[in-house]
Amino acid sequence: MKNKYLLLALLTVPVVVNAQINPEADEVLNEIIIQENRMQIPFQQSTRNIQVLTKEEIKKLPVSSLNEVLAYVSGVDIRQRGPFGSQADISIDGGSFEQTMVLWNGVKMGDAQTAHHSMNLPIPLEAIERIEVLKGPAARIYGINALTGAINIVTKTQVDDFVQVHAYGGSSFKKKDEGDGSGMYAGGGVQATAGINKGKTSHLLSIGKDGSNGQRYNTAADNLKAMYQGNARFNENHSMNWMGGYIDNEFGANGYYAAPHDKESYEIVQTLLFSVGSNHRINDHLTIKPRVSNRYNEDDYRFYRNDLSKARSLHYTNAFMFDLNGVYTSEIGDFGVGYEMRLEDISSSNLGTHDRKNHGWFAEYKNTFFEKLLVNVGAYWNYNTDYGFQWYPGADVAYWLNNNWKIQASVGSSQRIPSFIDLYVNQRPGNIGNPDLTPEAAWQYEFGANYSKANKHFTASIFERKISDFIDWTRSSSDDPYQPHNIGNQVMRGINVRYRQDVAIGDHQKFGYSISYQYLSPKKEDASTPTASKYTIESLKHQAIAGVNYTINDFGIQFQNRYIKRELNDAYFVSDLRLMYQFPSFQIYTQATNLFNSTYKEVAAVPMPNRWIQLGLNYRFSNKKASE
Repeated sequence: MKNKYLLLALLTVPVVVNAQINPEADEVLNEIIIQENRMQIPFQQSTRNIQVLTKEEIKKLPVSSLNEVLAYVSGVDIRQRGPFGSQADISIDGGSFEQTMVLWNGVKMGDAQTAHHSMNLPIPLEAIERIEVLKGPAARIYGINALTGAINIVTKTQVDDFVQVHAYGGSSFKKKDEGDGSGMYAGGGVQATAGINKGKTSHLLSIGKDGSNGQRYNTAADNLKAMYQGNARFNENHSMNWMGGYIDNEFGANGYYAAPHDKESYEIVQTLLFSVGSNHRINDHLTIKPRVSNRYNEDDYRFYRNDLSKARSLHYTNAFMFDLNGVYTSEIGDFGVGYEMRLEDISSSNLGTHDRKNHGWFAEYKNTFFEKLLVNVGAYWNYNTDYGFQWYPGADVAYWLNNNWKIQASVGSSQRIPSFIDLYVNQRPGNIGNPDLTPEAAWQYEFGANYSKANKHFTASIFERKISDFIDWTRSSSDDPYQPHNIGNQVMRGINVRYRQDVAIGDHQKFGYSISYQYLSPKKEDASTPTASKYTIESLKHQAIAGVNYTINDFGIQFQNRYIKRELNDAYFVSDLRLMYQFPSFQIYTQATNLFNSTYKEVAAVPMPNRWIQLGLNYRFSNKKASE
């Protein structure tokens, strides 16, 4: 154990080398335009706490899936129930997994049944351009349910003709549990991604399949994903984009939701989604962007996988979305307005049949004063057929002290509407719903500072968030089912610090390191809480992340470390290591996940796998030498 913490300490010590500054990463970051649905803001001109993970940075991580990438984003808490993305929950800055909005190119991936399905995404790493993490209430940008923040996965729109195949497989070299078959715990997958460029149109498509035989009893997983994205540029003023995806995810759900009663549970989730949008520049001042989207989800949850006559829940959920956004630029600033409609319905053998409609109106104003003061203010008005009218204002300001230092402050509000599971589930003895729940609402205040110069980037922030009518799942004893309640107010205070640096050592070597730390302190006010609380147990308290990456010619090493301490659970330390070699058209690698064989749980009663050794091959054929 001492050796683990010694390694982390060594990684957090700044490294001094005789190196030349490599400005490439800084130039890429400066060129990024944050893809909010109305305002298009250069990253360096942002007034909010936004962290952007570029495709170049993703390549420096020892990861094979989107879930693994997000585990190394400071302030983001990804809680997996197994490898290969079988099921995972995600939260930001100590919130619950229900309070974080997940988007794909600005399209909401949230499921009205339960946010357990929010990470059901058909997106391979090879298709990702960048990941934008917006922290704090984001109602005036993304509407309802972005209570603690939003994660927007932006996929590539500019592609060359290419075909890329990624195959991988691994094992813990441990025998499976008694009664769950024979042999060792193992798994693997293959992902094929292709880009087609036809001048004014481009296409990106991918299909993949992976799975494992389960790290313990009844946790085997089988996952199929497919996606397609197209873009067409008709002329300088008009363009169109469309995308679609399909997911078929099956897994043993032992301990996932209602331990210890759900040892024999099994789940099959199928998701189908599409979106069509366009961009129209009416004149030099006005741009409008309409979009239509739909997300359909089927969830077959079998509490007793071998007896479908009882405790089986079949859920069919659909969300139809339409949004219209516009921006008007003038000498006195930029004005953004928008409207969104979201029609949600569910037909369920357990929850019943329900529907609700949501209508939202946006207004924003952005301007720069005295060349140094950046101001962004706005509000979101919302009407929900179940909960009536609410409105959520917010304001951000940032000030450039000099060319490298920027300070910023923000205040904002948002809400989270209860899911259909929150309201109506009836799965005794595991969980029961509460139809009397009211929406959560939050106000957050944040102050931060940013430093950026060439290859050095530093960010620090402090915040306080107050949630009224906070929803938690609680029970009085282990014999009772969990049930959600509005238990009162929750106040969350936190501090986040992160730093990274990339340097070039001569002509053939590159070295980079990053460190981050977050501390969170939750407090419940006027709350009457029974003995056991799901969210209090899992709430993040300390998170430290440190990593290095090094390449010399065609050989590379990536080493990442996480230290996690939750409110009422034991702390754990996890390290991942990858060694790789790049040939002209393909890469081979070996990867050790949980290198030091830590014993830990990320969520619920699900122990995570022991040390996992993986071998992989990534082959790319392109007509043009890739700059990606």
